[in-house]
Parts: sequence; structure tokens; C-alpha cells
Amino acid sequence: MNRQAIVPLMAGLISGLVLALPSTGVAIAQGLFVGSHLASIQKRHLSGFASFVLDTASVSSGGPNLGSGVNGLNPSNATNYTPGANGDCDPQTGSNIKVNQNCLNLSDPDLQGRGQAQNETSIAQDPNAPLHVVASFNDYRRGDGNCGVAWSINGGTTWHDSTVPSGFVRGTAFDAAREYFQAAGDSSVAWDTKGNVYLSCQMFMRGQPTTNNPDQSSAFYVFRSTGNFGASWNFPARPVAERNDVAGTGTTLLDKQLMTVDNTNGSPFQDRLYVTWTDFASDGTAYIYEAHSSDYGEHFSAPVLVSTNSLLCGNTYGLPTPHGNCNENQDSQPFTGPDGTLYVVWANFNNMVTGSDNRNQILLAKSTDGGATFGSPLKVADYYDLPDCATYQGGKDFGRACVPEKGSTANSFFRASNYPSGAVDPTNPNRIVVAFGSYINPHSKESNGCIPAGLSASTGQNLFTGVKTPGACNNDILVSISTNGGASFTGATTDPRLLTSATSTSAQATTDQWFQWLAFTNAGQLAVSYYDRQYGDSETTGFSDVSVSGSTDFIHFGVRRVTSSSMPPPTQFSGLFWGDYTGLTALDAAHPTWSDTRNPELFLCPGTGTPGSPPTICTASASNATVANDQDVYTGSIPVPSH
Repeated sequence: MNRQAIVPLMAGLISGLVLALPSTGVAIAQGLFVGSHLASIQKRHLSGFASFVLDTASVSSGGPNLGSGVNGLNPSNATNYTPGANGDCDPQTGSNIKVNQNCLNLSDPDLQGRGQAQNETSIAQDPNAPLHVVASFNDYRRGDGNCGVAWSINGGTTWHDSTVPSGFVRGTAFDAAREYFQAAGDSSVAWDTKGNVYLSCQMFMRGQPTTNNPDQSSAFYVFRSTGNFGASWNFPARPVAERNDVAGTGTTLLDKQLMTVDNTNGSPFQDRLYVTWTDFASDGTAYIYEAHSSDYGEHFSAPVLVSTNSLLCGNTYGLPTPHGNCNENQDSQPFTGPDGTLYVVWANFNNMVTGSDNRNQILLAKSTDGGATFGSPLKVADYYDLPDCATYQGGKDFGRACVPEKGSTANSFFRASNYPSGAVDPTNPNRIVVAFGSYINPHSKESNGCIPAGLSASTGQNLFTGVKTPGACNNDILVSISTNGGASFTGATTDPRLLTSATSTSAQATTDQWFQWLAFTNAGQLAVSYYDRQYGDSETTGFSDVSVSGSTDFIHFGVRRVTSSSMPPPTQFSGLFWGDYTGLTALDAAHPTWSDTRNPELFLCPGTGTPGSPPTICTASASNATVANDQDVYTGSIPVPSH
């Protein structure tokens, strides 16, 4: 199927014709806006957090089954609910440590996840004091998404929550004294060389009809914790980019920002902050931008275009190209080298393919002048995104990709996609590694029954033969390497079927790994963390673990399990949302952080909390799990494995 094949738009939304974007499965509605008024291609590329912010249905998205599988609990024995001796609800599950210290709220079943969940994790260590660690995450304790933070001064052995003062920002850009954003998330954290830590936070207004306020403004802000390890933050936040949509047109959106700090002593841009993001514009385009701060996050530069023109972008889908033909992008990540070079890597959807092939590409651009200008994008690799969820999981999560388990069960239907993450070897600025997921890889390919099969006519998402067949398809974490400072990468001319896999054990050859992150130790050892289904029967039940791969030559990898037991499929948000990424820092050892589902979700028992019947706490079943579960942030510290 050609990339510009015409497919019908989702029934019941609007009539007309659309273009299908392979691999990401995006339907492009030319000149038409749906729901939030963003074009269909833009709606598919939205981060999970933004999608849930703008999706009216997600506010009340169903819930667990309280009619069966309900058990009354003694509150004093309720896991994750009753404070312990230190006053926190911080259960340790095996060797894994809970990062968010809150006690679980009891949300009504129709708002399952709201007021409870934590997901989309980021973690960073102070380069001069690696025992000082800060983690951030989407935090739903206030009922809607917020940017949550926890901090540790003993290498992640124990944690404390801090409160981010995100109640309002200065409203200069929004025609008022204040702007009270309704939702926040998609956070990331980073340290400078002076002991300050920074939090990047995406903020949104929901608009109508979810609220009675038409405002759909969006913005990025940075908070600084000034020399106290992340325990407190400046107020108000400092703006990176702000988009005024007080009128609620919904035609533009700022999305998916990530941040880094050049924290190499002696770098020409030491302590400079960089934030990159996707700008979903009213013309249907999605360009990558960057802004930087040279005064410790007090002020940021004007936006700088990153995804400029390139011969690599041969298919513009008939959309405008006001800033070059690389006009459909998402999932950017900035990172710096010890020589001060700034790199930005991202997923691009403008590559030319025909027939049943549904690959996309990963691009990278670099700046040697502190983010003021960028060179032309370079190709890092091709990759294949995850398969259409509705096709393989009984119609669940229509319009999204997911990680289907093998066999007849359909418990795993949370939204997921493959994305890049990169880092520079601190001992050699010429060595750059980018990791990414790919559904076609050295293990999952035609020889074992997994073949790209074009796009779904109804969703535009990727199709493959062998998705539910044991031993056929699987998602691997691949690496593409540059040894010349980003001038070229091994994946630029190598098919994903032949690239090096960081998920190299025999059990991983037939199982799925996804949501990776990448980091180097100070000594130059590479670490890659990810969700993993190689253990037990996870590949057929939809359970998962977290593992870390390590390498010194970037060819041979050792693998070590981090989770002490397997996690059930997520049930919060009706099982549809588990975040979009996980985090890793590894200056001294590997410290992955992830959203964990092993704690049960708790509810008010039916029929209690009434006259004569005191409130009682219950668990409940879910459509995809025996016991409905919570989402908590966990971490584990292990030596980086070696081959």
C-alpha cells in the first residue's frame, strides 16, 4: 500500500477522505479538524498525556468490576494505603523501592486512575554528587494530571515527595494577570554543575465541553530547585513556550517536551538548559523546536527550528511545508556531549515507502553553537512501530498501537509507540548511541513468520503477520551508533533486521521489549532499560518486568532483571494508559524508574458508607486482570551488566 493511500476517517466523526501515515498509523484529514480541532495526523502523534487531557471520554472512562472479585480489607493491612512507621506509604516490593510516597486515594470507579495514578517517569543524578537523585512523573493525586517530583539523597534507597507550585503562572501571554492551567505532565528532570535541579513541565487547558471554559491554551515551563536536592521549587515557573488559545479554537498545540542540561564541567555551554518539543500547527504540520537558557532557567531564547529541510523527507502528504519538508515529527529528545555539542533525536514520518512496507525513520540534528542554529537532519535508522491494537486485541484501543501478547488473550491494550533515546559517551565525544524499539528486527522478521503487511484501512496503524503467533513477531530494542560525532550512524544504511539488538538473550528473541531509555556511566559503559516480557509466561498473559542491558563495545550486551516479580497489565484508565516512556540514570550504577502495577487499587466497598454501614475498603476485578491495580513509580539500583 502506498503511503498516500486513501482510507476512510473513523466512523461518526466527519465525512471526507484522509491520507494514511504508515507505521504510526495516522489518518491525515486535510483541512479538517476533529474533537480538539487538531488534524487527525496530529491527534495520533499527540503524547499519551496530551491525548488524555484533550479526550473528553477519558475523564470518565469506565472502571473496574465492583460486582465480582471484591474483597473487604482491614485498613491497617491495606497495601499502599496506610502510613507506616515513618508516616509514608512506601512499601518496598522485593528489591524495588517505591518513589512516590503518597498513600493511595480512593477514587470512584467511574474516575478510575484520576486521583491515583503515577506514570511517565524521568530520573536524574547530580553529576557532582551521584547519591543525590530526583525523579519526576505524571501525578494524578489532585484528580487531574500534574507534574510530580520525588527526591533522594542516598542514591534512591529512600525517597521524599516534594510539591511543585503549579497552581498558576503569570498570565501575560494569555491576556490576564494569571493563567490557571487545568492539567500538567510529560515531565523531565536534569541537574546542572552547581547542585541545582530543573523540572520541565507541560501544561494544558482542557476547553469545552469537558469544562465550561473554552480555553485550550498550552505551554511549557521550567521550575528550578535551587540547591536543595529537589525538595522545593521556585514559583512561579519560567515559560519556555506559551500558546494562547483562550478562545478555544483548538487548532494549535504545544506537545511532548523534554529537557536536558549541559552539566559537563569545562563545556563551552556549561549549565545551559535545552528544551525541545513538537508544535502541532493549524495547517496540519508538526515541526520540532528548541529553546535554551543560559541564566539557570530564568529566561529562555526564542524557539529555534530543529526539523529543517532534508532530502530524507520525500513525502509531505500534500500538507504545507512552511519550515521545510520534514513536516511530520514527534518524540524529540535533546542531549549533550562533553564537548558542548547539542544533539536532538526524534521520530520522523516523511520517509518514502511503498507496498506493504510500513517503516518510519529516526532523524538527528546537532548544534555546535549552544542551540542557536542546527545542521540538516541526519538519518539515524529506520524502525517499525508497534501494531494496530484494535486489529489484534479484539477491537480494543481503536486508533492506537499497543503491545499485544501472544495467543488468545487480549489483556495488553495500553497505548504504546516506539521512540528514540540517545546519549554521548562521556569518555569519547565522538561516540553516540541511539536506542529505539522496532517491531521488525534481527529476531522478529520474515524468517520466523513476522512480515510487514501495510496499514489498517480503518485506523491507519501498522499491520503484520504473526502478531499473535508465539515465536513470530516481537518488539526489540535496537541501537544505532556513531563513532564520528554524529556525522553518520550505523543504522543509516542498515536495515533494522540487521542492526544490533540490546535485548539479546535467547528468551528476548521471541518476546517483546519496549519503552526504553539509555544512559552512560561516568566510565563510558552503556546502559539501556526497558519493559520486558521474557520472564515466565508474560508473553502470553500480558504481564511484564523491567530489565537493564549493558555493554562496553555496543555490540555485545549483558542483561539483568530489575523487577523482583512480574507486573500485571495496567488497569488504571480502563487499561488504556500507562504513560509513554520510562527513565534511566546510570552515573555510578543503573537506576531505572518505571510505572509499576503490582499494588492493588482500592475502592469504597459497594453498600458501605451508608447509614448504619461504615465505609469499608475493597479491591475489585478488572476486564484484563484478576485484581485492578494502581500505577506507582518504582526504581531499583543495580550494577550495569556486562557481556
